[in-house]
Amino acid sequence: MGILGWFGAGSIPLIILSWRALKDPQSHGFYRFFLWEAILGLFLLNYSHWFFNPFAWNQLLSWLFLFFSLYLVLDAVWQLRKARKPDEQRNDPTLYTFEATTALVEKGVFRYIRHPMYSSLLFLAWGIALKDPGIYPLLLALLAGLCGWLTCRQEEKEDIAFFGKAYLDYKQRTKWLIPFVL
Repeated sequence: MGILGWFGAGSIPLIILSWRALKDPQSHGFYRFFLWEAILGLFLLNYSHWFFNPFAWNQLLSWLFLFFSLYLVLDAVWQLRKARKPDEQRNDPTLYTFEATTALVEKGVFRYIRHPMYSSLLFLAWGIALKDPGIYPLLLALLAGLCGWLTCRQEEKEDIAFFGKAYLDYKQRTKWLIPFVL
């Protein structure tokens, strides 16, 4: 099977995971789907270079990004699970169960950035792109960045609508995607 066949096969579970959000372009999950697709494309382009020339600058930077991505997602999911307070208030079918928290999470990595899971996906995308940084991987990483930006922008609207002033205050104390930077 060629790369397009693998891309199609890999897209099927992403479509299944995102089917509700894909029906609602006003949902952050709509844009997240395309972020996942860009990462899938990156992986398929660069998987053969995963361990090639392991001490090259791009490989070392790639591993740094990949491990930071893993840390961000693990801590974010842990914090969301701890803070989850199921409630009829947050009955949004486009949200995954662990996302549907009714309490604003400000612990762990959330103390520093508002969107650690999307930050994780962006570090993942750039980590994979750096495995073999050619024109197509870099273009896909930029596409992932655009989709991540759109995802975060839409989620911010949803969070402001749900949490109101508390979220606006939280925005003033934290960065968007990269601790201490952005």
